Amino acid sequence: MNPVLEMLGRRLRLAVVGGGPGSFIGPVHRTAARLDDRFEIVAAVLSSDAERSRRAAMELGIAAERAYGGWQELLEAERARAQDGADVVAVMTPNGSHHAICARALELGFDVICDKPLTTSLADALDLVRRVRASGRIFCLTHNYTAYPMVRQARDMVRAGVIGEVRQIQLAYVQGHNATLVEADAAGRGWRFDPAACGPSLILGDIGTHAHHLGAFVSGLELEEVMAEVWASVPGRRADDAATVLMRWSGGARGAMWVTNAAAGAEHGLSFRIFGEKGGLEWHQEHPNELLHRRLGGFPELLTRRLHGALTPSAERAARIEIGHPEGYQEAFANLYKDAAEAIAARIAGRPCDPLALDFPGVEDGARGIAMIEACLESARTGRWTKARLELRSASWSGRKS
Repeated sequence: MNPVLEMLGRRLRLAVVGGGPGSFIGPVHRTAARLDDRFEIVAAVLSSDAERSRRAAMELGIAAERAYGGWQELLEAERARAQDGADVVAVMTPNGSHHAICARALELGFDVICDKPLTTSLADALDLVRRVRASGRIFCLTHNYTAYPMVRQARDMVRAGVIGEVRQIQLAYVQGHNATLVEADAAGRGWRFDPAACGPSLILGDIGTHAHHLGAFVSGLELEEVMAEVWASVPGRRADDAATVLMRWSGGARGAMWVTNAAAGAEHGLSFRIFGEKGGLEWHQEHPNELLHRRLGGFPELLTRRLHGALTPSAERAARIEIGHPEGYQEAFANLYKDAAEAIAARIAGRPCDPLALDFPGVEDGARGIAMIEACLESARTGRWTKARLELRSASWSGRKS
């Protein structure tokens, strides 16, 4: 059964902003939106060049009159279409434009799905928190790694007290694609090496927010303080490509985060190791079907995504394929779109939403990620422990419950 069709009698109408020719993340978003048949893509703006945008949208099958030249045009025109205008706007543009696009979309009454990081400044992030809460609209931030079955399994095991009170959190995200001075060639530079488009930290905005959010999601804790070093490890590079961060979490847990995209030979390397009083849990995204459960005084157990019914309900909801086949990046992305779609349809229909569909990251998660970035940069500048915690009260329809 498709809950969206059941509630609305139609698919949600999606407008996409960004992710055009040459983009890695654009096709990922568009495929994720289609995978569970909850959305139809009806409008798009795919480039900052108006003609290129229109041409690219029509090549995707978008009707000519809804292949727009700019995001402002798209939002205004789609809101004016009383009968068949877009319900949802998906934003996958460079980081520096997220705030303006999302703010206007919320103002016009759209629900929003936005790529991470949320914004490039904490002030803008907090502004979006206020706007989402005031609007009553759904806001999904695509920290897709939390939608892997075994990540949700780990989160549920921590919640159930399987490893006891959390004491240590170790996070890593180690890539190698920037291990050489790729930006010396204009073709390899891209917008991520432009602070105006990327934000104040390339490494923390690009992958540090993923690692931080993964730790917070699984542990259920909030980051309190950081002591950070953020630097460029490749000679001649101006943007940062590595960070090591000591972390103090709520409840007294301690830990560290190492993130880099300049580790020569590394591929992806996202992982967490979380330990409590009775044991620990370890997951590596390069081996997504496996969750290692270590026990105090007992043998370790390797949990795998086995037959349906063996995992927690939230992990089962994220599992898609039969035993022996690894759950993948694309499927995890689609899980967020599926969950957000059900929450949006429930809001439109005025009906209760399945609580399991509210597992997606929301605007508050995004704001905490930006607070982490700013705290790390301040700590790196001063050499001192710096407060990273935001006092954010959870709000209905803003995403995952805090």
